[in-house]
Amino acid sequence: MKVLVLEDHVLVREGLIGMVKEIEEGVSVVGVADANAAIAVLEGEDVDLMLLDLMLPGTKGQTLLPALRRRFPTVPVVVVSALDDANTVADVMALGASGFVSKSASGKELRGALHEVLAGGIYLSPALREAAARSTVGKKREKPLAQRFGLTPAQARVLEQLADGGGNRDIAERLGISEGTVKIHVSAIFKVLNVTNRSEAALMVNRKPRRS
Repeated sequence: MKVLVLEDHVLVREGLIGMVKEIEEGVSVVGVADANAAIAVLEGEDVDLMLLDLMLPGTKGQTLLPALRRRFPTVPVVVVSALDDANTVADVMALGASGFVSKSASGKELRGALHEVLAGGIYLSPALREAAARSTVGKKREKPLAQRFGLTPAQARVLEQLADGGGNRDIAERLGISEGTVKIHVSAIFKVLNVTNRSEAALMVNRKPRRS
């Protein structure tokens, strides 16, 4: 069994790797520090489970998670994060995570969560499950980018990555498309949004829509 751990802090990553190795004898764990390295592992190796931190350099875990679910739908993703408020947990689970473990949890809880997910289940501690159920995130979720701006689904995926600071090459690698295709989408996005550069496009995405 192979587990991938995406965590940018070395000490935390090493600690997670050590706890994951205790799941069962012979488990193989690969630790990486950024999204590009994680995608390279997923593309080149058979991964049974992935642990994902939400606070990553260059991209947000909430942005990366949907891309992972689209490109690697058979790999369950368990989020391990210090951001464990009700809205974050509800949002992450709605985006397709197979589990959420707070960084304040014990190693025993983490191992139990991974066992449950590997068995095909979904893991949330009772406290997080109750908190997520009270969250209004699902009820007040903003419209998808495609709907907000009249984009195609492909253009919306590129815009999402662009707004998170990704360059054309990074976006191409994350979405599994050519750099030339990314450039075509970016040009079309600029035209639809009536902007002239990436900063203006990102500003429009991150600007909260007015409530009617």
